[in-house]
Amino acid sequence: MLSRVAASFYWLSRYIERSDGILRMLKINYASSQDAVREFTWEPVIRIYSGADTELMKQLNNDSRAVLGYMVNGKNNPNSISNMITLARENARSVQEHITRDLWQCLNEYYHCVKDPSLDERLQKDDPISVLDILIKQIMLYYGTAEVSMERGQGRSFMNIGKFLERSIQAIDILDIKFGSVNTNPDLLTDITYWKHLLQSIGGYELYLKTYRDGIEAQNVMELIILNTDFPRSVIYSVNNISRYYERLKKESNLGNYRDIAFQIGKLQSYIQYSSAQSIRQVGLHQFLTQIKQDLYAIGTSLNEHYFANS
Repeated sequence: MLSRVAASFYWLSRYIERSDGILRMLKINYASSQDAVREFTWEPVIRIYSGADTELMKQLNNDSRAVLGYMVNGKNNPNSISNMITLARENARSVQEHITRDLWQCLNEYYHCVKDPSLDERLQKDDPISVLDILIKQIMLYYGTAEVSMERGQGRSFMNIGKFLERSIQAIDILDIKFGSVNTNPDLLTDITYWKHLLQSIGGYELYLKTYRDGIEAQNVMELIILNTDFPRSVIYSVNNISRYYERLKKESNLGNYRDIAFQIGKLQSYIQYSSAQSIRQVGLHQFLTQIKQDLYAIGTSLNEHYFANS
């Protein structure tokens, strides 16, 4: 497969996965902002997806509608849904002969839904949750179509590597930011609503209730998001799938490069698999998450050097 084609598959999937994570986070946090008893802040969401920009936070002024407008349609925001679906569509267009017509139509429909001139007005004047739900369903339709229609070849492997790499990085960022807030506000450690909203924003609330019977506790939330192999948005589940789909790229012609990256993935996989909630606490959660994130970025860099260098 041409490096240009492989890179387009990879980045198409990363942009779609990132937009999915942002939409789910916006939906739960908007609901939280309406229900919050204590003072609510959008700062964690902005820090995860736009960095710690003090000027931006001052400009948005913790206004829920302003944050939604910036995160969904902000032209100057590289991680706005509008900008990411545009980039995803451009990547899909460059490999249009390698994807199914149904998948292209799904992506096109999502693009036109986001680019609808009335979308911003509906976000500002109507119920934003119903608008966000429409966009989330477009992504679910896209993923379902990709699953049932895409050929099980190299293109799909690159798509899934991109998806799970992006998903694991998002899970780490969310967990790191949320637990980091506990350092400045220790009361959050026992705030059930705080952890419930975190679980809902990452789609893990129902599984948590089935897995842990003693109520919502911060340590169990950490364990679910990092170590639970049955949770499709956990770090270990994502890394296991990166390994699974990377194995399918093995060929005699690229054994040297393959082994280097396979070693990186396997080392990270073992590091997480042989960790426990107790060992993570001993190392320190922030340090543990930082190490995993650095390893994920290193895997991404290696993929770029060995597979996408000429793209």
